[in-house]
Amino acid sequence: MTLLRSDDAAGAPIGPALAPDGSPKPASTLRRLWSEPGALSAGPERAIRIAANLIGAAGAAYFAYLTLAVYLHTHQWIGGAFCLEQTWVVVAYLIRRPARTVSRRSRDWLLAFGGTFGGVLFRPTGLHLQWGMTAGLVCQLVGLGICVTSFLVLGRSFGFVAADRGLVRRGPYAVVRHPIYASYVLLQCGYVLQSLSLRNVAVMVLASGCNVGRARAEERVLQTGDTYGAYRHQVRWRLLPGVW
Repeated sequence: MTLLRSDDAAGAPIGPALAPDGSPKPASTLRRLWSEPGALSAGPERAIRIAANLIGAAGAAYFAYLTLAVYLHTHQWIGGAFCLEQTWVVVAYLIRRPARTVSRRSRDWLLAFGGTFGGVLFRPTGLHLQWGMTAGLVCQLVGLGICVTSFLVLGRSFGFVAADRGLVRRGPYAVVRHPIYASYVLLQCGYVLQSLSLRNVAVMVLASGCNVGRARAEERVLQTGDTYGAYRHQVRWRLLPGVW
């Protein structure tokens, strides 16, 4: 008996699922389950999706706790705003819709992890110049506004790794194709300006590089759909209008 690819219109066989002695082929089966969309049955697929959502929500809850601690220590309203933003991320992980397609490349997952959690490597050390404090606050306010607006526009299409949860064209997505990643750059730039050091600059370069890679990975997944080509033609810029 042969198995057919669910996404293969020609129905090309991929080979027998069992060895000649009737036992499963562990290596080939595991590769197929990881590399082929839809290869997992509904039960395991749902269990993996729930586990990933809970892990993401837990990570966002940890960030929310950290921002709350900063707010209680400094009593600056922007700290409270960051806490509310991270609380929304917790909710978004729990209510987001299942993806039509999710990247299963280990590189894409590493980029997502680095882009999301690279900020924990920042330290409030270095130069705290007055102009940097002011400029940094402006960058953070703009970045936070873009981030929150993008989250609200995304709704249940929110994701972590490159995936297809439907195409969003309105709001910030009518200006650049990856506004959330753009907001991360602004937020991190604001932090660096307020705590200027080689370490923080290196962390920002690392995290921003990961988010650039995430944008490319996401486009690779989305371009398999029918409408992304037209959207990419309509919205030319990925992160920064006029630059990239």
